[in-house]
Amino acid sequence: MSEYYNPKRARNVYDPSAKTPFRLSRSKIDLFVECPRCFYIDRRLGVGRPPGFPFSLNSAVDTLLKKEFDIHRADKTSHPLMKAYGLDAVPYDDPRMDEWRDALRRGITFHHVATNLTVTGGIDDVWVDPKGELIIVDYKATAKAGEVSIDAEWQNGYKRQMEVYQWLFRKNTFAVSPTGYFVYCNGQTDRKAFDGKLEFTIKLIPYTGNDAWVEPALSDIKKTLDGALPLPSENCDYCRYREAVKELGIENDLSI
Repeated sequence: MSEYYNPKRARNVYDPSAKTPFRLSRSKIDLFVECPRCFYIDRRLGVGRPPGFPFSLNSAVDTLLKKEFDIHRADKTSHPLMKAYGLDAVPYDDPRMDEWRDALRRGITFHHVATNLTVTGGIDDVWVDPKGELIIVDYKATAKAGEVSIDAEWQNGYKRQMEVYQWLFRKNTFAVSPTGYFVYCNGQTDRKAFDGKLEFTIKLIPYTGNDAWVEPALSDIKKTLDGALPLPSENCDYCRYREAVKELGIENDLSI
């Protein structure tokens, strides 16, 4: 994974004395919620967690869904999935769609003046209802037996993701529906053979978001970045790993 991972960054590192706004992605906000210490080590000290392997199949599903919904966006028509679930909406047509989808370089952004943080996020899709309210949409892909849902504790991050996107669009003066949707694709493994294709069932899952936590979290992030290294988090596996290695007393043992 060395080609994907730089263990000591010099860029995108917070400087308390800097006057320019500091860019903060949606995923880094979620990292802070998960573990303030890992967040600080990443954004303040320049040492991020090692990344996992990229999920190429998930990326392929995302790409194909975007192409599919873009056809209906151009035609200003509802997608069959919307009709199947009785949702009166069409894909939102805006020349900035590609920009909003570009999580790495652009995305939708908002400068939070109180903290001097520029929050960024790369969305999957935006739909619009007859009232003109935007509907934030996120694509998910998995392969599991039974029905997919967003009820597991580890999926709370999905919900926060939706809420940050809703907050970003509201801060950009859009009218945003409180209800967003997850287009959840579930790969089927009960087929008799592969036959060169993977079939999915697709479920549209509504979620009513509440973004009231976002701005307090930004204030906490600012205080953390300006302060000292937070204590290890009990529920963070990365903190537990670092503590376990520290207890072995081998960090400076070059013979290992």
